[in-house]
Amino acid sequence: METTRRARRGPSARVRRRRRLFAVTGIAIFAIAAVVVITLAVPRFVTASASNPEGSSEAAPSASPTADPEYVPSTEAQRLLAEAQDPRACAVTFVGDGVTTAPVLEIQDTLYAHLPIPARDGLVFAGWYTSPADAAAFNIGARINGADAVACTDNQITLNAAWKTPEENAAEDAKIPILMYHQFTTNPDGESGWLRGNYAYIGDFDAQMNHIATTGFYLPTWQELSAFVDGRLFLPNHSVIVTDDDADQSWFDLAAPIVGKYKLLTTSFMITAYRQDPPPNIYVLRRSHTNDMHQAGDNGKGRMVNWSADQIAADLEQSAAVLGVKEVIAYPFGHYNDTAKQGVTQAGFEMARTIEPGYVAIGTDKLALPVVRINYGMGLTDLINEIG
Repeated sequence: METTRRARRGPSARVRRRRRLFAVTGIAIFAIAAVVVITLAVPRFVTASASNPEGSSEAAPSASPTADPEYVPSTEAQRLLAEAQDPRACAVTFVGDGVTTAPVLEIQDTLYAHLPIPARDGLVFAGWYTSPADAAAFNIGARINGADAVACTDNQITLNAAWKTPEENAAEDAKIPILMYHQFTTNPDGESGWLRGNYAYIGDFDAQMNHIATTGFYLPTWQELSAFVDGRLFLPNHSVIVTDDDADQSWFDLAAPIVGKYKLLTTSFMITAYRQDPPPNIYVLRRSHTNDMHQAGDNGKGRMVNWSADQIAADLEQSAAVLGVKEVIAYPFGHYNDTAKQGVTQAGFEMARTIEPGYVAIGTDKLALPVVRINYGMGLTDLINEIG
């Protein structure tokens, strides 16, 4: 009977205490284990989330070699990329006979800005090409210059040098036209008033730019034109430079979109006292039409031929400060004299464009570059007659 009563009464207090102790201990151990697991898992989860913020089920890409602290660049091009840490960076390496130029860093989807013009005794540089075969064949369609947008594979590209003899350069007898446009109109019948001749019909402009873009014309930079005049750079006869004077609103609204459509390097000569608009697209270079000399002086001619060399230089310095470049100017009204040339040189500019008709050749006066003026009524046929 006693045994039966103890069984019904249940376990003793001592046993119950022991069981509670075991239970509490088990719970504590489980809690500690859970904390450890979570602590180890969270950093991995955060890292994965940061590298794959969209929550994609795909594995996050591994870090680029340049982001690896253990990575050691083995070439100068790789060092440039490692320092840049920019996914748009492109390291350009130059190769070819007589080439000792170090690699440069360019930015993809912008125009080439740092291409050198190397020198070699007894030869004339004939440009950079995308392959040795193109360089050997002087394939102008594959020639790379500052008119081209940067594009490379795996953030690197190699450009190959080509050379010609001075005799070959002279035999080309290249004559480079600088086209000069002003305002633009959507009216096929043109505008009225004394500036009527300045307004190119935008339909004609589109046809002209399409012709240049599709018939193999080479578009030199101003740096290249300067080297060409010196006899240091070969330019093919099928070259052209496109410019606009005054940066009129019709240039921005009508012409610049066409330039962007055909990806043609152009230069807009801007009067910086009147407007300082940023380039409308990457293919438009802003260059100086002076800061505030596009006004008549005391004798009815432009300030450019009325001011002293110091005054001219000071004005051009102001213009350069706005545009961020010194390279070439366009004389206002085309007026210039020896004092004007002195002021241009004093300000640090190398070239100046006139309104005098003609073509740029080896030996042309860099401070008196001639032009091919485009007036209202000049269509595609007229352009072809002027530039081929």
